This record gives sequence, structure tokens and C-alpha cells, in this order.
Amino acid sequence: MSRGPSSGRNDRGNNSNFGGKPAGGRGTTGGKSFGEKPFGEKPYGKSASGKPGEKSNSAKRNTAAPRKNSERAFGKERFGNSVPTNYARPTQRARAQARAESQAAREINGEQQDGIRLQKAMANAGVASRRVCEEMILEGRVEVNGNLVVELGSRVDPAKDRIHVDGMRIQMNQANRYFVFNKPKHVMCTMDDPEGRRTIADYFKNEHHSLRLFHVGRLDYKTEGVLILTNDGELANRLQHPKYEVPKTYLVQIPGPLPRAVSNQLREGIKLEDGWIKVDDLKIIATTPKHVMVEVTLHSGRNRIVRRMFDAVGHPVQRLVRVAVGPVLLGDQKQGTIRSLGNQEVGHLMAMVGM
Repeated sequence: MSRGPSSGRNDRGNNSNFGGKPAGGRGTTGGKSFGEKPFGEKPYGKSASGKPGEKSNSAKRNTAAPRKNSERAFGKERFGNSVPTNYARPTQRARAQARAESQAAREINGEQQDGIRLQKAMANAGVASRRVCEEMILEGRVEVNGNLVVELGSRVDPAKDRIHVDGMRIQMNQANRYFVFNKPKHVMCTMDDPEGRRTIADYFKNEHHSLRLFHVGRLDYKTEGVLILTNDGELANRLQHPKYEVPKTYLVQIPGPLPRAVSNQLREGIKLEDGWIKVDDLKIIATTPKHVMVEVTLHSGRNRIVRRMFDAVGHPVQRLVRVAVGPVLLGDQKQGTIRSLGNQEVGHLMAMVGM
């Protein structure tokens, strides 16, 4: 499934606690050198006030690079350019064929009168201004229910029709809400805990009661980082289904050194009590005589899988932070805060799971 436009920029950086070397091809962890106090106990990202439910002001910033109007789909979103793309625009032949099929359908069925104009539906979904949306339609960048649209005048029913821009699904249901929470350590991934420990409900009191949110997957009590919450049941179920192999990326602090043979073993696969498992990618980010920071990507959703893998090779996890779920990056979001996912991020998530 294709993904949206990219500027090659990654917003995961600006952290001062997990070392100062690049975190592989996906970005950098930035910040202070890996020295006397490796990793530390400070929150991943900038410091927060610690008040449950506080939202990050950094989400207001606009990092999209200036482009021509016709290129600025979701151009105002903070993370609008952080995801690589393999989308290829239709050829002139494909656009000509789509135009001919549209004209033939109008001759047979007449002009469609139901619904609203396609460019208005796109603008309402936050893609761009109506004028820019018209340019995108004429450029062959829009599909409705799998069919390429290259002429103005098409009408759609936002409640029924599926609209894709540059191969990315547009979210039309305004009742669905999507959030990413930077979960601190020692917070339970539940809405209620009989032992009285902090839960994610302490941070989502207003949103949970009004929207009935549920979390996509879990992070254990000691693990920090990206947790997606939504009231969109279909998307949540697909994101957790093994069929779609949604990748998750973690920064892992373990005792060092990490021999090459052990890292190769994790790449090739190890046998746990519930079957074989291997990482999709593993990079050593920073090292000291006593500690190693590793970036690990895998698509498995098994319980405590990262901790169990490193336990199995004799390097128990000392600190674990999930920094990405698919295209959704932690960036410099403050620990313990919530931000709404942008339309483009939601579109990329939908594209990953065939929606």
C-alpha cells in the first residue's frame, strides 16, 4: 500500500537521554553525549509538567517545507512529511483511460446528483484548500472506491465512499478520533487498576468518558513511549492483527558489550516458549563499557516480546522506550502528554492495514 509525500525529514530526534549517535536510517536521537550517566532516568523527549491530560504545545509547530500549491496535501501537519513514499502517480495513458471511462459512464447514467463534490469532501477532510484539491484531481492524484478520478464534477458520499489521495486513505468520519500518548514508566495500560496504580485513564479522563477510547496494543508497566488510542474499532483491530505486520520500533538499553554473534542471533531468530521470533532490524546506536543502546524494529505483538528476546540472549533490558508504531513517531512529544494524530498519519496507518 502506498504512502504519502516525504521530505526525508524525521521528527523523532531532540532527545538528551539515549545518547548522541544517529538512530539508523529513521532519524537521530540527538542530544548529549553517551557519557557518565548513560540513558539516565529523565523522560524520553522534553520534560513535562507531569499533569495528566496535558497536551504538548510543540504539536502547533509547522515544519512542512514550502511547495507548490498542488503539492501541499496536509502541508500544515507537523508530521506531514516524515514518512517515506513509494507512491507512483498514474501515467498519461492511465489518466486518459480514466477520463474516457468517466465520460462513457456519464453518457449512460447521466450526471450524478447525489452527494457532495469531491473537492469539497477533500477540503472538509483537511487535505488542502478546495482550489488545491481541484488541482490534485486534475493531476490524477485522487481515487474514489479504487477508480482514478481526473475530472472535476464528481460527487461522493463521505459516509460510504473511500477516497485516496496519493495512495493514502482520507478519513471522512469526523466522529472517529485518534490520539498518541507518550506513556511514562510505571503507568498501567488499562483504564482501571484494582491496586490503585496510575493508569492511562488518569491522562484521558475527559476523552475516555466522552469518546469511549481503547488502546491499540499494550506497553508493560515499565515500558515507555508511543501508545495509540482511538474509538475507531476497525482500524484498531487491524493494527493489532498479525496479518498486517505493522512495525514497531524501540530503543533498548541493555548491559554491554553486545557481541556480534548475539546481534546476529537476534536477526536470524531465537526460540522462545511460544515459538520462534526474530527482529526485522537491529542497530547499535551507542555504547559504553557497561551499557549498550540498541534500536530494534519488529512487527510481532506478542506479550513483552522485546524483553523476553533480550532475556533469552543474556542481556536483560534495563530501559525500554517505543519510539514508533508504523509511521507514527514519538518525536519530541513530552512524556505524559497527548496529541491528536494528523489526517496524514491516520491515512498512512489505514494504508498499512488495507483500508
